[in-house]
Amino acid sequence: MKKLLAILAIFTLLLSGCGKKEEPVVDDLQTIKNRGKLIVGVRDDTKPFGYRDKEGNLAGFEVELSKMLAEFLLGDESKVDFVVVSADDRISMLNSKKVDILAATMTITQQRLRVIDFSESYFVAGQAVMVPVKSIYTTFNELADKRLIVVFGTTGEKSLRDIYPTAKILAFKTYTEAFAALKRGDADAIVADDTVLLGYALEDKSVRLLSKRYSREPYAIAFRQGEESKSLQLQVNEYINYLLSTGKLKRLVLKYNLM
Repeated sequence: MKKLLAILAIFTLLLSGCGKKEEPVVDDLQTIKNRGKLIVGVRDDTKPFGYRDKEGNLAGFEVELSKMLAEFLLGDESKVDFVVVSADDRISMLNSKKVDILAATMTITQQRLRVIDFSESYFVAGQAVMVPVKSIYTTFNELADKRLIVVFGTTGEKSLRDIYPTAKILAFKTYTEAFAALKRGDADAIVADDTVLLGYALEDKSVRLLSKRYSREPYAIAFRQGEESKSLQLQVNEYINYLLSTGKLKRLVLKYNLM
């Protein structure tokens, strides 16, 4: 009987051990290769980084960079699908696996590093202020308690609320809506990344940018956190460093008049 009980105990332990078997890590890079497509979250309201051309197609610096990444990872730049995201929903789109990565004017911040990972930076922007061309304001400090426009989920929104808590903030989901509000006279200025505002200022002479920049905003590819994304991060970083070392990234910057 004792022998039988011992055998049963060993059998029970074996079964319990099998029950605790961990699920294998699903590697993001291998998933992309098996699918044969890279799915990228991009913006369509942040010219020249992501926008719609005259035919309604997605274009811009980050759209082209994503195609180059697809060629590097899958051997064909056409093997990429784009999902349009907003500043407010892009992190949730990434973490819910609606997209593989984000190339969506994502600034590296300590707060975001708590929930997502970033690649090496591929561009550095700065916070700027846009006002109507006839505005009397010439510095950011003059706008401390004025009506200021931001876009939900951007670094501009957070920094503005921290620096000027008395400002009357109007927040919009997209830059298109924000710019339209400034044109209507709903506010005195927009606070956002200089590269995004410059795209509007170049096309519309009724607005201008104040000369000073108020922060350093390094843009990077965003990934989900966890072991499953590590090999993808390594490959993307390898490619960005290659683009930097060969001057190809600088040529892309010049193509979109970002210098």
